[in-house]
Amino acid sequence: MVSIRAPVIAITLLTVCLLATHTSAECCRKYMKSKIPFPVIRGYSVQDHREMCPINAIIFHTKRGRKACTDPALNWVMDYVNRLGKEAQIVHMRTAKAP
Repeated sequence: MVSIRAPVIAITLLTVCLLATHTSAECCRKYMKSKIPFPVIRGYSVQDHREMCPINAIIFHTKRGRKACTDPALNWVMDYVNRLGKEAQIVHMRTAKAP
């Protein structure tokens, strides 16, 4: 009988390595210390610490393609999120009215 132990161990190690690589490359590990100007922001995404990331964060995406990890507990961060949501709503309303 062929031992199944070696392939299972290999698959497990490969899975752990892939998850570790994805987590470290995609997760914010700390917050930026300064406030960024609103006009440079293109959009945002949300990081949840339950998704294998160490902290909750709002990740602002800039027009230059950079990512800024920010603390969702800060008032300016949530103000920016709300402003982006309002801008998206305006674009939606204009698009829905177009023939």
